[in-house]
Amino acid sequence: MSEHLIHASDADFDQTVLASDEPVLVDFWAPWCGPCKMIAPALDELADTYAGRAKVVKIDIDQNRATAMKYHVRSIPMLLLFKGGQVEATQIGAVGKAQLAQMIDKAL
Repeated sequence: MSEHLIHASDADFDQTVLASDEPVLVDFWAPWCGPCKMIAPALDELADTYAGRAKVVKIDIDQNRATAMKYHVRSIPMLLLFKGGQVEATQIGAVGKAQLAQMIDKAL
């Protein structure tokens, strides 16, 4: 796992994501989700690639239901790109690393 990948919770979501000066790609996931496990290596690589320019954050929806409900997470993986505390882009379902990198690049 990447040292740059951040695990957030309901308690620190606002500080970690909404208050960030950098764009933040948030992965709403759960340990039992197969597609979530499939994209995990790509998220690790993106966290390393964009370190210092953008953040990659994972939030376990089973442990952090309040945040999942706030952003209407109904199916996972669901990825939201935040910039300036606002949702800039949404991706539902497993996609490739290149598509996720494009989301981040647009926000930089």
